[in-house]
Amino acid sequence: MLATKFTFNAEAGNPNAGGNGRKNMHRALEGSLQRLRTDYVDLYWTHFWDAVTPVEEVLQSLGDLQRAGKIRYFGFSDAPAWYATKAATLATAHSVPGPIALQPEYSLVERSIEREHLPAARECGLGVCAWGPLASGFLTGKYGREGDGATGQGRFETRKPFQRFTDRYWRTLDALQTVAAELERPMAQVALAWASAKPGITSLLLGARTIDQLRDNLASVDVRITPEQFRVLDESSALEPIHPYMGFTPEVSRGIFGGTTVEGWR
Repeated sequence: MLATKFTFNAEAGNPNAGGNGRKNMHRALEGSLQRLRTDYVDLYWTHFWDAVTPVEEVLQSLGDLQRAGKIRYFGFSDAPAWYATKAATLATAHSVPGPIALQPEYSLVERSIEREHLPAARECGLGVCAWGPLASGFLTGKYGREGDGATGQGRFETRKPFQRFTDRYWRTLDALQTVAAELERPMAQVALAWASAKPGITSLLLGARTIDQLRDNLASVDVRITPEQFRVLDESSALEPIHPYMGFTPEVSRGIFGGTTVEGWR
């Protein structure tokens, strides 16, 4: 499958050379097709929600490209769950091409999409191709804790404010090291196996720089994590309980339905 994405500006000072509007969408795709030396791409992603272009325009413009044969399918990368849901709902209601997938960040130390994106994808029938499953190298074991900072160097510490070293991150890394040692597997393989096994995750976007790294990452499909090891990893990396998600529990369900837990509350 051949995929590409667009959103970010290609010409400083020109707002029409960026964003998800029709003009930039076509400009970016034509450039990609020329560089890739092809007549079409299989999957065209919006890279980022631009907070400006109406979802109706995005949906119609992408649909036009699909009908013209320049793209086979399209999806949304970093976008709010409500936005993707609205697009999928409008497409269904009007019987026009809609998104087929989401491409958000997901890893042991970045599980925020479990709150809204994964349920939205399941409800709308969207695949989820997660990027950053190794957290820019943090989950490979290249970093060590040193006071309030860390030893080691890589892409992880350069991605502020998106990433930062926190107690939860180190706690998760400790749990990953323990499980990896038990399985006698590299930490990266265990982290990838955990992510790919999570409900709703269709595939992982790997960022290998070398053939050896790619082969090592692909070997994660053979990793078998036990239920107890899953529990250890899940508990160490669990999201903080915040409103209103902290109330979506079987206990609350039983209070609503007279002591009976209904499907969907788990």
